[in-house]
Amino acid sequence: FIKFQQSTVARKNVIEFRPPLYKQRYFFVKDIVNQYKPKKVADLGCGNATLLCMLKFHSCVQELVGVDLLMDRLLDWNSDRLSPSVGDHLGPRDLDLSIVLYRGSAVEKDSRLLGFDLITCIELIEHLDSEDLAKFPEVVFGYFSPGMVVISTPNSDFNPLFPASTFRNSDHKFEWNQKQFQHWASNVAKLYNYTVEFTGVGAPPPWAKHVGYCTQIGIFKKKQPEPGSWIVAKPTGSSDSQPEEHTYQVVFTASFPSLQQKHFLLFVLCTEVLKEVEAIRQKYVWILKRKESNEPESEEDIDRSLVRRPGLFLTDAQVAQIEKSPKPYSVGKRFYVPLKRLIGYPKVNRLVGDVSTLRTLLAEGIPTRLNRAHTSVLIDLDPYDYPRDYY
Repeated sequence: FIKFQQSTVARKNVIEFRPPLYKQRYFFVKDIVNQYKPKKVADLGCGNATLLCMLKFHSCVQELVGVDLLMDRLLDWNSDRLSPSVGDHLGPRDLDLSIVLYRGSAVEKDSRLLGFDLITCIELIEHLDSEDLAKFPEVVFGYFSPGMVVISTPNSDFNPLFPASTFRNSDHKFEWNQKQFQHWASNVAKLYNYTVEFTGVGAPPPWAKHVGYCTQIGIFKKKQPEPGSWIVAKPTGSSDSQPEEHTYQVVFTASFPSLQQKHFLLFVLCTEVLKEVEAIRQKYVWILKRKESNEPESEEDIDRSLVRRPGLFLTDAQVAQIEKSPKPYSVGKRFYVPLKRLIGYPKVNRLVGDVSTLRTLLAEGIPTRLNRAHTSVLIDLDPYDYPRDYY
């Protein structure tokens, strides 16, 4: 969305982008991540790491790397936002996530950036002088050789629409028009066996469509071997064809809790199981109360009532699976919920897919809550503790 304002002084159209153009560039990368689900993402020239802060919430991403020459000066902005919060520990991710920030240049080789799925260079290349610009393709496409590269840069065709038609930033060494950028990008793609498509963000006003997007973007994708080819060359940046090179300096690292780490899985699983058992116990007590009140119900209605409760959303198939499983029961002051029943509840099933694994983990996490045979979870039953919500 573009907003135009008529200046009473300069009498020129002032273009304002909503959302701001820098956010549109970051949202574009987010859409790329949503579409292609990369596991390893690096942002060269990451600045204050705002893009990394946005990408850490994507469940597919397991490794985020930021590289910038001015990392020390910019790190104070977002270092806290890149670290795990209390909420990250209470609700761990499904997959591991590590974040590393390096001080370094996009035209320096570092073997720790080999094998990435996506490398982004957002408003970077225009800051490179001619010598570094010549090195850039060989390092990024030839050495790092990621699955995808996203490069954004100002489109100088758009500049006349601004009040001042000079470079947009005093540090820019050049600003290409559409033809220049596409010529450079096409040659790079051809040389390093990539395809490239062009798009952008910051659409022009209707009366100036010919100038193209304010920010032009090239999306590079590594070509796959031709079907039937019997010789497959190793990618230039593959880890087994390059010696170790560590030219970047680590300035920040963070590791996020996840369900792949056993102690976090145990914590989440045991918490979820005990919550489920307590909810079933409350419903069980409510059914006992109804029986004592001589309110007649069929066994089928009782079974279905025991499965369903407010706030629990189950499909018909899930309901049927739980109803077929062994029923909870009480012996004296003890209440038992079979593991074969618990595994049917979605939140438990998402954490462990079979009863055997569930039994093993619960025996380690909450051994005193299992019966002797390790087939049921048990808690105390107070037959007079009737939840008021149910009567």
